[in-house]
Amino acid sequence: MSKRLAVMDSELCVGCQSCVFACTRRTGSAGQGRSSIAVRSIDGMERGFVVIVCRACPDPPCQKVCPEDALRTRDGGGVTLDAAKCLGAGCRLCQQACPFGCVLWDRESGKPAICVHCGYCAKYCPYHVIETEEVEA
Repeated sequence: MSKRLAVMDSELCVGCQSCVFACTRRTGSAGQGRSSIAVRSIDGMERGFVVIVCRACPDPPCQKVCPEDALRTRDGGGVTLDAAKCLGAGCRLCQQACPFGCVLWDRESGKPAICVHCGYCAKYCPYHVIETEEVEA
């Protein structure tokens, strides 16, 4: 069985961004610039927040458009990135192809920040908005 990250109940999100900071810390950095998960305000505090994270597509459109074959399908859905093959900021086709806007950008490396579905961010979500779930590969 493989794991994937899932948004369990976005209504519970208070916009604390603990998941975003945790994801960046996983890479050995600080701040938000290297995170592969994001939290955006829908329209201020009254309307709530939305968590933007890879949906682990079984047939990922981001992978199909990569001209360098830098994105490979991952067991359980989604993709993994071979950063050495990626063209980076001069391309961004993967980011444009994601219908959910889930391919975020690592400003430090100039390459996509691809969620690896490790679940590290979920450990730091105080409201259990996101969790990892088992999926068949």
